[in-house]
Amino acid sequence: MTTPHIEAPAGAFAETVLLPGDPLRAKYIAERFLEDAQRVTAVRNMYGYTGNYRGQRVSVMGGGMGIPSCSIYTSELIDHYGVKRVLRVGTCGAVLDEVQVGDLVLALGASTDSGVNRTRFGGQDLAAIASWPLARALDDAARAAGHPLRIGNVYSTDLFYSPLPGLVDMLRRTRILGIEMEAAGLYTAAAERGAQAAALLTVSDHLVTHEKMSVAQRQQGLDAMIEVALAAVVA
Repeated sequence: MTTPHIEAPAGAFAETVLLPGDPLRAKYIAERFLEDAQRVTAVRNMYGYTGNYRGQRVSVMGGGMGIPSCSIYTSELIDHYGVKRVLRVGTCGAVLDEVQVGDLVLALGASTDSGVNRTRFGGQDLAAIASWPLARALDDAARAAGHPLRIGNVYSTDLFYSPLPGLVDMLRRTRILGIEMEAAGLYTAAAERGAQAAALLTVSDHLVTHEKMSVAQRQQGLDAMIEVALAAVVA
């Protein structure tokens, strides 16, 4: 079985897929956390792996940067490989004073400047939201691990370098927890297909204070996020 962007046999993916943006992060997660991990696809160097975590089958695959790329991989995984849960694991930037670098954010909803969901929804505004069973499992796993989540709305932008004046002030006013580039597209692509989706994010930098994770902090912080994610999906 192949798709335009995935070359793997039928049954190569587990029903649950972790979806980091970076394919090398997918490789790291597979090698660091999964037992008996095997690479199942590498089209365009977008690596995908399947292995076991605590006795349960789990896959991890890179999803690229931005809503279009994330939507492609989410759609093909669900439509062609029977995936039922897609969990984005990535980073975000914060704007609120109380949200600190290193915090874990669960994107309960995802606002966006992208036109993708309006195209899908006949020009109207669609509320892109996480799937409740997966969101609840993430909250339970985070509490059990001593990593309480900040839960709320994020902002999925098409433009990493935004020219919009006053953007940060607008996001602060509306209590946006983090800025990232995929969740709004992921949620709708999964919802259209009857699958579950959620985004668990590590705050890697702060747009107001300009604080950012060091290399060591990024490694440790992302590991904590992955441990929570995996605990949630095998619960």
